Amino acid sequence: MADTYTHGHHESVLRSHRWRTAENSAGYLLPVLEPGMSLLDVGCGPGTITLDLAARVAPGSTVGVDREASVVAEAQRLLDSSPISSVEFRTGDVYGLEFGDESFDVVHAHQVLQHLTDPVAALVEMRRVLRQDGVLAVRDSDYGGFVWAPSDPLLDRWMQLYHDVCRRNGADADAGRSLLGWARTAGFTEIQATSSTWTFADPGSRQWWGGLWADRVVSSSLAEQALDYGLSSRDELEAIAAAWRRWLEQDDGFFIVVHAELIARR
Repeated sequence: MADTYTHGHHESVLRSHRWRTAENSAGYLLPVLEPGMSLLDVGCGPGTITLDLAARVAPGSTVGVDREASVVAEAQRLLDSSPISSVEFRTGDVYGLEFGDESFDVVHAHQVLQHLTDPVAALVEMRRVLRQDGVLAVRDSDYGGFVWAPSDPLLDRWMQLYHDVCRRNGADADAGRSLLGWARTAGFTEIQATSSTWTFADPGSRQWWGGLWADRVVSSSLAEQALDYGLSSRDELEAIAAAWRRWLEQDDGFFIVVHAELIARR
């Protein structure tokens, strides 16, 4: 299925993806993992989370799949410089995973479902490749739950614009709140739902978070789509980027990213 990835793969997007680790992005899953498990990481991106998870299930095998060949190549380069051996990266489609039924003990997907036009179909496919009593672990943010200070009408406009672009792509910026319902619809019944946050409030984290969004607003696929869909103008995008740069300089700047998480067993 040819879904449109709202963020695309601009450097400002990959900068965020490379920052992610098992500790800051999959902590809810770590207590479940055991050496010897087989694990599939769907939407693995540049592979930072994947390799962290692989270290925890070794000597069990880990496979990371992503539909974008360039980021799979980046993940492979990361693997080539790592001492971990039982990992494979390949291109793949979440709606048609090229694995047999009941192939994995764990299937993990971080920030994937929010970008899909049919998240339930993706969950059904993930369930298919899980072994009996296998573990599904999914985590998605919920943009509608984000909070920040100080207030700025242009950051409010950023939030509205992001929702509008996602909606045009058939995606759901507020996916987090729907994870539990989607998983039940996909056939999972034994589900533990939790939540967690990323917080950006010290000078270093504000510089990083605000800087990457200032870049994304004008340079990533989000910007291209906002312009192509007639939802914004170049001048407005530049103004929003400037608002992000003002925010990151504020001593009272505070931003909370809300995530929903599920552990579900087949």
